[in-house]
Amino acid sequence: MAKIKKIKSRQILDSRGNPTIETDVILEDGSLGRASVPSGASTGTHEALELRDGDPEHYQGLGVQKAVENVTEKIAEILIGQDARFQDELDRVMIGLDGTQNKRLLGANAILSVSLAIAKAEALSQGLPLFQYLAQLFGKKGGFKMPVPMFNILNGGKHSSFSLDIQEFMAVPQASSFKENLELGVKIFSALNSLIREKSLPITIGDEGGYALLNQNSNLVALDLINTAIEKSFFELPKKAAIALDVAASEFFDGNKYYLNVEKKILNREEMIDWLMGLVEKYHIISLEDALDEDDILGWQVLNAKLGNKILIVGDDLIATNSERLDTATANKAINATIIKPNQVGTLSETLETIRHAKERGLKIVISHRSGETEDTFISHLAVGVDADYIKAGAPCRGERTAKYNELLRIEELLSEGFLSQP
Repeated sequence: MAKIKKIKSRQILDSRGNPTIETDVILEDGSLGRASVPSGASTGTHEALELRDGDPEHYQGLGVQKAVENVTEKIAEILIGQDARFQDELDRVMIGLDGTQNKRLLGANAILSVSLAIAKAEALSQGLPLFQYLAQLFGKKGGFKMPVPMFNILNGGKHSSFSLDIQEFMAVPQASSFKENLELGVKIFSALNSLIREKSLPITIGDEGGYALLNQNSNLVALDLINTAIEKSFFELPKKAAIALDVAASEFFDGNKYYLNVEKKILNREEMIDWLMGLVEKYHIISLEDALDEDDILGWQVLNAKLGNKILIVGDDLIATNSERLDTATANKAINATIIKPNQVGTLSETLETIRHAKERGLKIVISHRSGETEDTFISHLAVGVDADYIKAGAPCRGERTAKYNELLRIEELLSEGFLSQP
C-alpha cells in the first residue's frame, strides 16, 4: 500500500502550441505518475468542461493556470495521504469537490490530469505495466489483444480550416499484428505523399499530422486519393486495407440543414443519409463516425438501420464518453460502436464505466486521441487494457502521434514475449 505524498501541476504546450495541464502524483514509496491532458478542436456540446483562463494577455486567453491552481490548491489538499489503490473512490472525491455536472468548477482537464497520474503512479508502485494495471481496474479477465489503428492521413474540417467538409479520412490496415498494421499504414501514407507530389496538389498539414488538401471542390478527391494510395501500396481492397471517416457533421449542421460548403450542397437529414450511403457504396468504407448531428437521434436510428449491419456507425459527439448518453443511444439502436476519449468525461473511472456499458451492449470500442495532443501515451495502454477494437492517434508521423504508436509496438513485443507482472 502506498499513499499519495505529493501532487504538483504545471502548464505545458500541446501539439498546436496551446497550453495544457500536466500533473505529477508522487507516492510515499517514490513512485511517480505523470499525465498530461489533450484538447479537441471539434468539441461536442455534451463534453465535460475544459477550464481555460480567458486572459488575453497570456496565450491568447488559452492558458490553464486556473486549472493548475485548482490541482495544487484544492485537489491536492484532499487527496494527499489517500491510498492510491482506490482509483474509483479518489475520482469520486474529485467529482464531489467540483460539484457540477460538467466539471466546470475545477475543470475536467484539472481533474483528469490527477486521475490519470494516480493510475500511472499506482501501476508503477505495484510493478505492473500500465496496460495490465488498467485491465485490473477494468476487471478484465484473460489475455490481451492489440487494437487496429485508424490512421488519419487526410485532414479536413476543423483540423484544417475546413479545406474539406469531412474532418478525418483514415486508412485502416487489416493485417494480423499491430507491427504489420503500422508498417502498412506508413506505406499507404508514403504512397499518398507520392500521389500528391505527382499531381502537384496544393496542401498544408492538418492538426493530426495528415495532409490537408487546399482549393478542392469535392470530398471525393480525398477518397479517390486514399483509394489510389492503397492500390499503389499493392493491397487488394477490401482484404488488406479499408477506409474510415470522421464526418464531424455537427460542425456543419445549423439545427436544420447540413451545409457541405466544399460540395456546394445543402442537405436535410434524409439527403445527408443518402449522400453518406452513396460514399459507402462507392468506396470500401468500414466506419462512419459522427455522420449526423450529435442531437439528431432519429437520424442516427435511420442510418444505423440502413448501414449498421455492414459497417461501424460510431458515436463520438453523440456519446461524449458518457455512460448515460451511451445507454440512451444503444436503447434507440442508434450506434454499433463508440469513441472513447477520457477528456470528454474527465476521470479514468468514468471512462472505464462507459467502456463497460459499451461492451455489455455489444458495441465496438475505438479509443481516440484529440487534435491537440501531448507526448503522453496513456491511451495506448488504455486500448490494450480494455481490449479495444481500434485506436485513433492521427497520422503515422509527428512525435505526439508516433509516441502512441511506438508505445503500442513495445506493448505488443512485451505480450509476444509472454511477460506479465505479478502484483
